[in-house]
Amino acid sequence: MRTTSRGLMAALALTPLLAGCFAPGNSDAGAGSGGRLRVALAVPPVQALSPYSNDATVLSKLSVAEGLTALDKNGTAKPALAKSWKQEGDTTWTFELRKAEFQDGTELTAQAVVNALDHAGAAKPKPRVLSDVSLTAKAADADTVTLTTTSPDPVLPLRLASPALAILSAKAYAKDGAVSPVGTGTGPFEITRLNGKTKATLDRFDGYWGGKAKAPGIDVSWIADGTARANALRAGEADIAEWIPTAQAKLLDGKTRHEVPSVRTDSLILNTGSGLFTDAGLRAAAREAVDGSALVDSVFGGYADPAQGLFGPAVPWAADKRVEVTGRAEAATAAEVKTAAEGRTLRLATYTNRAELPEAATVLQQQLEKAGFTVKQDVREYTQMESDLLAGRYDALVFSRVTLLDTGDAVDYLASDFTSEGVYNIAGLKNTAVDKSIRAAAAERDTDSRQEKIMRAEAEILRTDAVVPLVHEQAVQGIAADVEGVLLDPRERSLIDVDTRLK
Repeated sequence: MRTTSRGLMAALALTPLLAGCFAPGNSDAGAGSGGRLRVALAVPPVQALSPYSNDATVLSKLSVAEGLTALDKNGTAKPALAKSWKQEGDTTWTFELRKAEFQDGTELTAQAVVNALDHAGAAKPKPRVLSDVSLTAKAADADTVTLTTTSPDPVLPLRLASPALAILSAKAYAKDGAVSPVGTGTGPFEITRLNGKTKATLDRFDGYWGGKAKAPGIDVSWIADGTARANALRAGEADIAEWIPTAQAKLLDGKTRHEVPSVRTDSLILNTGSGLFTDAGLRAAAREAVDGSALVDSVFGGYADPAQGLFGPAVPWAADKRVEVTGRAEAATAAEVKTAAEGRTLRLATYTNRAELPEAATVLQQQLEKAGFTVKQDVREYTQMESDLLAGRYDALVFSRVTLLDTGDAVDYLASDFTSEGVYNIAGLKNTAVDKSIRAAAAERDTDSRQEKIMRAEAEILRTDAVVPLVHEQAVQGIAADVEGVLLDPRERSLIDVDTRLK
């Protein structure tokens, strides 16, 4: 366990290294000057902030781009670029657009929406939010878009709130499939400069349909090291620092530390497609070996709850609808594990962007080795390993996942991560019963029944031991005392909007 004194020494040792983290660029009036917000984000861009990558949430966190809809605090769809919508039949919806313009000066039209959604549907790989649906868009007139799905999609308005389905101007889409949000969104802040994976400059877009933002701009730095992000806030070099490591949280002044219930669950993902864990008995042995509750205090400093399943306390309906998991494979004994794993190394991966994960991996390594496995860790920055994860080049991954990120509806997460054709199926799971249960949940319109079917699908997934939930996190966001209007979002999709400003 890390002690407060060790954490403080680390903070003091690293502070000099942060000088200049938010130094002004060529077009800045000066970092933090004139009311500009300085923001330290954790995960550097993978694909130059393309909405079709994990970068998409940056576009919503910084209010750069918008979809036809947005999510309110209760996870219900509300108007965004569409001012209203209605369902015409099982598979057809119409959306009426508001008067708005893109940051490049062109107007928002139905054809612009069709163009954006067509590009999303044609992207390779598809955005996760489209992993279980095919969508056709047509312009009914200049201000009306008709959307048709191949099968009923009762949560389409929620789906369209995904940052991956942000509507960008025609200028954003290159012939080679690349997509750039630089100067092509509709939000109150416009990206005017993107400096690789380290910095971005955003200026207020005065033509925003929702009114002028109170802050004149945002200066972003990506700082993968969590201690360095916390130090930037303490040193007055950042106004907002996301994902403060739990070891650093208690070192922050109480006025700058903000705890947020999170829909984020940390799990051990086991590769069912290749390697050691194609064997169900070995997966079951790994599941019995690991104990997520051991991480709550030692690694997360109390900012977590022992996992009850894929969905935790921030998903309030899950607990009452949870289904008992039965029919799991019998766990291999320690002797059987040693025999099956003889001469084979369990490749355990995790990433550094969330400071607790490497520590959690070390604890899990010890637990797995007690069960008879030989374990070797591979710990890197996430963008360096994503392609290997998706290609199944590891046996296991200590993974932190926002379960309601893409649509606010749990079905989308389950479909992308656990169906046979899921675009984010790191576990390589191909299971007929799982696929069937997720399809059943996706087709259900009634909210209560949909939630019940989601929990049945959770039980089917857990039965395979492809994923072992460990803890449900509590997020800690660092916000300087002179900043107001920051959005504390359990879904981690929002951070800054038109009302965020320096006091």
